[in-house]
Amino acid sequence: MPPSLRDWLPTEHLAWTVLEAVVEMDLSAFYSAYRADGHGRPAYEPSMMVALLLYAYARGNRSSRGIERACVEDVAYRVIAANHAPDHSTIAEFRQRHEAPLAELFTEVLSLCKEAGLVSVGVIAVDGTKLHANASNHSNRDYGQIARDILAEADRIDREEDQLYGDRRGDELPEQLRTAEGRRVALREAKQRLERQRQGKSDASAPGADADPPPVKLRLDPAVIVARVKGREGWSQEARRQLDEHRRLLARPIPRSRAERLLETERRLIEDLAVEREANEAYWAYRARGVMKDGRRFGGPPKPYVPPEEPQGKVNLTDPDSRNLKAFRGYVQGYNAQAVVTEEQIVLAAEVNCDPPDFGHLQPMITATQAELEKVGVTEQPSVVLGDAGYWHHEQMDNLAAQGLTVLIPPDAAKRKGERPGWKGGRYSWMRNVLSSELGARLYRRRSPMIEPVFAQIKFNRKIDRFQRRGRSAARSEWRLAAATHNLLKLHSHRIATAGA
Repeated sequence: MPPSLRDWLPTEHLAWTVLEAVVEMDLSAFYSAYRADGHGRPAYEPSMMVALLLYAYARGNRSSRGIERACVEDVAYRVIAANHAPDHSTIAEFRQRHEAPLAELFTEVLSLCKEAGLVSVGVIAVDGTKLHANASNHSNRDYGQIARDILAEADRIDREEDQLYGDRRGDELPEQLRTAEGRRVALREAKQRLERQRQGKSDASAPGADADPPPVKLRLDPAVIVARVKGREGWSQEARRQLDEHRRLLARPIPRSRAERLLETERRLIEDLAVEREANEAYWAYRARGVMKDGRRFGGPPKPYVPPEEPQGKVNLTDPDSRNLKAFRGYVQGYNAQAVVTEEQIVLAAEVNCDPPDFGHLQPMITATQAELEKVGVTEQPSVVLGDAGYWHHEQMDNLAAQGLTVLIPPDAAKRKGERPGWKGGRYSWMRNVLSSELGARLYRRRSPMIEPVFAQIKFNRKIDRFQRRGRSAARSEWRLAAATHNLLKLHSHRIATAGA
């Protein structure tokens, strides 16, 4: 065998592209997380760990144990790791510790693609795909089930600490749980016992062990809400949207302890109910004024509505951020992964949300694309945006058109035969005429070949169809890393093609 590991790989191997790319990246965010005074156990070189993860994701190898094994058995991994073999816990901790910087590698790779001349943004396509969370839909619980689990968990802790309730501790329903008030008192006491148990472990630095997050502050503007959806449902939708955005910005990690996850899911359901009540009260105050925003009087009092006493709906006990989403076939417990791509199938933006439909995410994804292009120094702006029928949104389409973008989105889904009921005349007919014209049809035919192969490459060829970590922030980091390695593979193919030209 050659005396040097570097002689074991051909010059056109992907490993060299990864190593060269990492050299050109700004990795200061990774280095800033380590102490510079020499104290503590020496860490692996961050640039080596970044290159190792990029190469592993590019090959579809996301298992920390699989990466550890490859560092021993695979020549390319050994070249990248400089003949080191980080253990799986080190790899997993690096991925968790540097969640945010790993997500920003997407921008670094996009910058390299721009320097190579691969980023052309005349026509872009936006679409979403459902990815499984690291959770099962069988772990979805309603408030009653969560309350019973909290009581059972608190009872288990009591038994472990030899603090039994007495001889009557069996399968029978205790006397205090036979009334609603008694159940609330028992649940409150159980939560207090779980809190004491958590604090007694002296593990305040663990994920999820911090204090409760600040409450969401709703901003319910009638001029905005009424313009979108009329009636009480519009107010409820806007309140839920702001709550979801509040949780996204908060980016709380998912606790590892089952007891802590029980408390977190119960807190979320109570928060959902509180937000619904606040939106209902705001709607009643709006209707009490007697006049609409345009000065007209309301036709009559609204239908009486009293929010439920206990929270409704379900939340996943394993990953509370994930949702049970309707997919192409059946339902998926997971996330809606969004992407914007060019005609060369370079991903310009990659984000994750928890909403089943794509509705409402057209403008946010284009805004994210413009922000990414600005970061990498691309002055050219997109001219044509292609999306499927799920992105039809009057307000957002108008906003993009005001920026000078041509938005081509059919009002009717591809699987629908004929026009959508009620969607006739006006902009619906105008868009159908545009898409049936020679130029419009030719432009829109590009959408599917632009973005569908990207999802196929990531989900099926590289087997990245399920997130490995839990929580929306962790899922976003992993999705952006998957998109970054997709662009890196495109860059590698480009370099091989130009080298042989």
